[in-house]
This record gives sequence, C-alpha cells and structure tokens, in this order.
Amino acid sequence: MRQSNSGFSEAGLRRMRDVLARYVESGKIPGLVALVSRGEETHAEALGTIRHDGGPPMRRDTIFRMASTSKPVGMSAAMILLDECRLRLDDLVDPWLPELADRQVLKRIDGPLDDTVPARRPITVRDVLTSTFGLGMDMTSLGTPIMNAVFEQGLTPNLPTPMPEPDEWMRRLGALPLMHQPGERWQYHIASDLLGVLVARVTGQSYETFLRERIFDPLGMKDTGFHVPADKIDRLPPLYAPDPQSGEFHVWDEAKGGRHSQPPAFQGGGGGLNSTADDYHAYFRMLLNGGMHGTERILSRAAVNLMTTNRLAPEQQAARHAMAVNNVHVSFGQGQHGGWGFGMAVRTYRGDYAPVGQFGWDGGSGTSTYADPENQITGILLTQVGTSVPDPARLFHDFWTTVYQAIDD
Repeated sequence: MRQSNSGFSEAGLRRMRDVLARYVESGKIPGLVALVSRGEETHAEALGTIRHDGGPPMRRDTIFRMASTSKPVGMSAAMILLDECRLRLDDLVDPWLPELADRQVLKRIDGPLDDTVPARRPITVRDVLTSTFGLGMDMTSLGTPIMNAVFEQGLTPNLPTPMPEPDEWMRRLGALPLMHQPGERWQYHIASDLLGVLVARVTGQSYETFLRERIFDPLGMKDTGFHVPADKIDRLPPLYAPDPQSGEFHVWDEAKGGRHSQPPAFQGGGGGLNSTADDYHAYFRMLLNGGMHGTERILSRAAVNLMTTNRLAPEQQAARHAMAVNNVHVSFGQGQHGGWGFGMAVRTYRGDYAPVGQFGWDGGSGTSTYADPENQITGILLTQVGTSVPDPARLFHDFWTTVYQAIDD
C-alpha cells in the first residue's frame, strides 16, 4: 500500500481493508471490489473469490450486475437531451409516450383497478425524471390490486420471466391506472425504466446506443452495458440470493447462459447495467468535476447540479423519509438520505457519517456507489450477494463508515 497523500490516512485505509476482509473471511460475502478516490488519489481492494465455493479471485476489472445503481448512470441520457433542448422539464410526455395520455388515477391505493378518477393533468418530463409520474414500486402497498397487476404484467425486473420489449412494456403500462396523481408522490423504480423508453423514442436510437455514444465511450467505460459479451463473461460472477432463514447461498443468476449473457429485450435504466469499479469511478468523478472528463464536457454544470440536488417538495420528502425510518426492519436499515434528485438519493440531513450533499445509490445485487462534493470523495463497493439477507446492507454501511473514518486532513 503506497503512502497516501490524498487526505486518507494509512491507518484508516488499513482499517477499511480489515473490515471488508472480515465479511469475506466470515463467508457471508464471497468476494468484493471496493474503490475509493479523493482528489487525484485512488485506492482499490479486490478481496475473495467470484464464487462462494471458491473459483477465480475477485479482480479490479471484475464485472458486476449493477442493479439499481444503474439509475444514476442511466439518467445522464436525459440530462444530455435537456442540455440540447431536445426535451424540456415541463414538456408533456404524450407526443413520445402516447400510451400514457389521458390517465385514470385510483381513488384509493388499495382499491379495485376500475375505481378511478381522471388525472388532474397530463404527465410531464419532470414527473418522469423525479420519479413522481404516478406509478412505482411501493413496498408499503404489496398485495394491493395495483401492485399485483404491476408484477403480473411483467413491468419490473427480477421476475421469473424477463421484461418484454419496450413497445409491449409501454402497452401494458398504459393499461393500468396510476396509483397517485402526476407529480404528487415520489415512487421508486418504474420511472427509471420509463426514462429509457423516452430517451429511445426522442433520439430514434436504442437507449444503450445513445448512452454508449454520449456517455460510455467518451468516459472510457468500456465494460459497461446491458449485457456481458461472451469474451468477457468469465469476468462476471454468479449473482447469489442467500436464503433469508438458513443463509444458504442460492444462485439467482448464473453468468454463462444467465440473464446478462445476451442482449435483453428491454434495456432497463432502473437496474439493467453491468459495469466495473473503474467504469463507475469515471462516471461519478465526471459528476464531481461538474460534468467535465479531462478536457471534454460530458454534461453541463447546471445539468449536474440539477441531478445531484434534492428535487422533492417537503410533503414528498416526508413520505420518502417515512419509508426510510419505518421500514428499517424490511430493508435492513438501508440508510437515511432524505432527498432524491434525478435517478439518485441526495443527502438533505446528516443521518450517518456522510455529509449533506452526498449523492448516489445502492443496488439490490449488493452494490453501492456514491460521490461526496464536500470532501471530493467517490466510493464504490461491488459484490454479487443480493439483499435477501442483511449482510450486503451491513457491508455498505461499514464500508462508508470506514471511508469517512479514513479522512485525515
């Protein structure tokens, strides 16, 4: 380990490695890649193996299913369209997403699907970017007719059958009423997948093609995409979903022949990307640099500021906060961030070691990616142990605690 001149202490980085190694040595996390940077200094650790029963070691260039940490990256496509005035925040989405015109809204969240009132207004681009267009994954409403319909129609990933191609996905989405009036309530996930369809229809390119041309290639994110090609598949670990009772490791998705080994029918901005620690580091550093990568401007400074600061009104924030503090037992204490920008959490109060203004998100496949403008820190922690058990969530928290305790200036 080289002498640190970045404001991370040697002792602090050793403690970080020791804490991460404990998870691997305990058998709870087969392997991980962690990367932290501050200023010009980058420190990476690759610990353990890609399989829980051994196999090749984790390496810095191991490829991971990023799950919901896809959201902050996928959002950049929309920001480019805003920068270029090809979209405006308060444009109606109807011209591109006619399936969402003339919405009906449930009278009650747990009511029958035909007990509705007309939407008070059409859905706007802003509603999609802020996850307030009226439909989403509501963990407090599981078992209601609307949530059952969302699952039955295959509108979310991680179901036994993959999501259909975008036009069919939109047709199914358009057949459902909204859960809330447009712009009223923050709801998780579905807006991030909808965003990819919007980008594709506005640009006339596939979502992935646009991201590759405008974000991935300029940033050198050579291992990022919606599937892992055959010549790289050996770098993708299996994804485990341990049994919540016994802790036994079950393979949820194998690498070869698995969900990420072929191009998907639906390119999901909510959770479909595969990537590496260094690729994600390039993206989050670009955000910390106000949209610049070296001498090349990727996003305007204004676009980055818009993405990475809170966009929720106080009453929307109250609902999101209630989810964080009242569902600790469900999410294994996923963390209290406060706000939400575009496609990512934004800290609006100090709920743990991280300061106000830190932005990023976590993924259900055991991934955590954030950047902190105040300290100029980027941190990326990647595993492939799903959050069916508390270990990955606890690992996230311990990783971030050790990142902040290592600051020494």
